[in-house]
Amino acid sequence: MSLSEVIIEGTLKPDGTLELDQKPNLPAGRVTVVLRQESQPPQQPQEDWWQYMQRIRAEREAAGYPFMNEEEMNNYLKWLREEDHIDVMLREMDE
Repeated sequence: MSLSEVIIEGTLKPDGTLELDQKPNLPAGRVTVVLRQESQPPQQPQEDWWQYMQRIRAEREAAGYPFMNEEEMNNYLKWLREEDHIDVMLREMDE
């Protein structure tokens, strides 16, 4: 009795059936199937975007990241609205 072995990847479905990525090149008959999980499926994020933003903010505050206070933010917004500073900066870069 000779042994033929073919390695084919596939997907184990929730109902226990297998979906092979390709047809095996073996004659019809009994086979032994060995299942090895290749990697964990990607986890769905447990937090929405707002929770993510809040978590990142808390982590950065704990690390001492400097954030603007309300007055600094208002002054920055006022500065941005005074002139198109992005165009000025791009022109300066070109020169």
